[in-house]
Amino acid sequence: MKHMKKLMSAFVLVIVLTGCGSTTDEVDSNDGVNHNGQNHEGHDSHAGMNHSSSGEVPEGLNEMDEPTYEVGSEALIVDGHMEGMEGAVAQIVGAYDTYAYAISYTPENGGERVENHKWIIHEEIVDAGDEPFAVGEEVQTTAEHMSGMEGALVEIDSVERTTVYMVDFTLTTTGVEEKNHKWVTESELGAIEE
Repeated sequence: MKHMKKLMSAFVLVIVLTGCGSTTDEVDSNDGVNHNGQNHEGHDSHAGMNHSSSGEVPEGLNEMDEPTYEVGSEALIVDGHMEGMEGAVAQIVGAYDTYAYAISYTPENGGERVENHKWIIHEEIVDAGDEPFAVGEEVQTTAEHMSGMEGALVEIDSVERTTVYMVDFTLTTTGVEEKNHKWVTESELGAIEE
């Protein structure tokens, strides 16, 4: 009977310890991203970003006629805006002429304020007209790049007219393959040396 009690106690201890070590809110130590949308890295991280997308683009977004990096070609990500991008080879999936905005906002689903998120585009802003928004303006976004972003009131931190690219690439930190990533700007890409 004593032997059975010891086994039961050990079994209960294993279950308790296993439960303590496993949570759905854990952050992958390799990429710093909590895949449930919780930010454990700080205000300016891209934790919670949905790195891949369906490839669907906003209505009214115009394809670039002669982009520097043609669709189907490859480019080097020279200035990645999230961990694991810089140094990765990007396969160009789409190239579009628009305004790119860096934004700050408080997620709709709660959580810490996100600072200087790069990038959303003009066509991902509610009731966007033809003219760009100015730094400091507050607008509502339809972008879904991060948990709690869609529908959020965002503040414009910077704006630039540029070619934005949708790209496929593999994160240099984790080896995770990203598909239809939105967005990378012209200045974040460079030619691949032969």
